[in-house]
Amino acid sequence: MKKFPHSKNALVVRTDFSDAAAWESLCQAIIKPVGDFQANVEFLSTEEFDGLTPEQCPAMVPPHWNHVFVFLADATTLSHPEHPILCVELSETPARAFRVIPSEMWSVENNLSLANMDWSDFADSVAADGIFRGFS
Repeated sequence: MKKFPHSKNALVVRTDFSDAAAWESLCQAIIKPVGDFQANVEFLSTEEFDGLTPEQCPAMVPPHWNHVFVFLADATTLSHPEHPILCVELSETPARAFRVIPSEMWSVENNLSLANMDWSDFADSVAADGIFRGFS
């Protein structure tokens, strides 16, 4: 597999190509503003990343890449009613991950990108099913 491309914004990498309509709907849900906030992301939909797993992600990071996480849209993301996206931490081996619903991606992306919050702030706040739906 090739490396992730350099990007100013966090990447949302499509790893499942079974449902084009679900992918398009997911992209729209991710970029939809929530009040004054919006996730700053770039979508990557290339079959070179078909089947990519969280464990493989650290090896996909190119030299001098400025992100500590990546979002993956996998089969669960596209088929689950809430479309929870995998957020994968890239600085740990093995990579750690949790899921986040599209309407809360802005919080994860904004805060992790700016280092306002730590990975554990979100990972420790997931529901019993492993999905982050915001802070209560």
